[in-house]
Amino acid sequence: MARSKLKRLLARMVPSGDVVESTVKSGLWVLSQNAVGRVIQLVMLVILARLIGPAQVGLIGIVLLTLSALKQFTNLGFNAALVQQREENVDGHLSTAWVLMGARGAIIALSMVLAAPFVATLFGEPETTAMIRVLAVSPLVLGLKNPGVVYFQKNLEFHKQFVYRISGEVLQFVIAVGYALVWPTAWAFVVAYVVSNVFRALVSYLIHDYRPRLSFDRDVAADLVGYGKWLTGTSILYFLYSEGDDAFVGWFLGPAALGFYQYAYRLSNAPATELTQVVSSVMFPTFSKMQDDLSVLRDAFLKTIRINALVAFPVSFGIVVVAPDFVRTFLGTEWTPMIPVMQILAMYGMMRAFTKVFGSVWKAVGRPDYVTKLSAVRVVLIALLIFPLTQRFGTVGTAGLITGLYVFPMVPLDIYVMKREIGTGYGDILGEAVYPFVAGVLMAGGVWAVRSTLALSPPFSLALSVLVGAALYLGLMGLFESLFDVGIKQNVDLVRSSFSD
Repeated sequence: MARSKLKRLLARMVPSGDVVESTVKSGLWVLSQNAVGRVIQLVMLVILARLIGPAQVGLIGIVLLTLSALKQFTNLGFNAALVQQREENVDGHLSTAWVLMGARGAIIALSMVLAAPFVATLFGEPETTAMIRVLAVSPLVLGLKNPGVVYFQKNLEFHKQFVYRISGEVLQFVIAVGYALVWPTAWAFVVAYVVSNVFRALVSYLIHDYRPRLSFDRDVAADLVGYGKWLTGTSILYFLYSEGDDAFVGWFLGPAALGFYQYAYRLSNAPATELTQVVSSVMFPTFSKMQDDLSVLRDAFLKTIRINALVAFPVSFGIVVVAPDFVRTFLGTEWTPMIPVMQILAMYGMMRAFTKVFGSVWKAVGRPDYVTKLSAVRVVLIALLIFPLTQRFGTVGTAGLITGLYVFPMVPLDIYVMKREIGTGYGDILGEAVYPFVAGVLMAGGVWAVRSTLALSPPFSLALSVLVGAALYLGLMGLFESLFDVGIKQNVDLVRSSFSD
């Protein structure tokens, strides 16, 4: 009986029906994928932080920065180009994309091998030379993964993508923790990363029946490159504004400071941005299907940022309040220098999460250049200000710069471009953030008052803060819904109806 009910539930969970129903079901699969994957990643990071310490974590940061730089500088944007195509069947494009991605992977791998000693010299950490060269295996094998997995996103088949992604996350966790328990060094992460990506490449052929051929079509390549060129520029700029600060901190302040800064970023941004990444991942293909009807697209966009605000705001304000207890409980006292950085970056994560879906709309309507151009503005401003602020205030200054620039001018510019593209106003967009923002501030104030009054030890204070915060926020949003019809009930009813018989 229980088994049959489970089968019926899983059958209902498979994305099907009209665009709205498929989108809702896909969103739940991506939510599950990101939630499970992020929990696995965070637990792994916490365990590694305890086992290997900030300096070794900083070495991991240097190695990953090298890989990330080469990946972003050679990102061809082919997946987004294939998803954005109006045609449902893109098999004719896949073999060419596979050849190009394989060549890209080989170039990245060779570049890492050659660049390794120079990167090690730049950061003054010779041990990273061998780590970078071993990590070069990952882009090589992932470049040859089955290109058919793009259909998981294009066709909203996120239940299959769940299996593909989570299997690799689980394997990485097991290997990294097991290795660190025996040999507590940065190599634990490097070895686990490589093995898990080799595994993912193999799984891609088991989970999708498409088989690429060694063929190349110049017209198809020109079509893919024509769309993806703006995404290539965006990826380069994304690295400069999202990880350029990491590289600067590692070079200017050293590996330990880099370890503090990267962990502060990951822990402060992960809950809000990963949950809203779910929405953005699902909505890009959905927006692409709506690209010819701006009124429908505009309505879907506003509903999406409402969901993002409902999730991101309470989580981010909550992180600001509980950061001291969290760090002392899970990472230990040697990690306390990252607390103020974590609190500042939580606000950055909140705003990133709220505006996450903007880029999905621009890509869906064929204007990925907006993302590139706005990213260029941010990169220039960071380049002008990062040295004096980091020199004066350390990693707190770096975090303050990244957050402050997002408040102004980036968010106002994002909203201005969205208004011009699909006709939404400042009031329409900011109106979706008002009630979650007010509820988040009041929640944070209530949690802070309870913590200050009771003065419990960090583990108990953390647990109580989470419970009080959740109760306060849900109560406040329930009150706002009953008084002002915020739209929560409408969203809940939509999800419920998608799973009804």
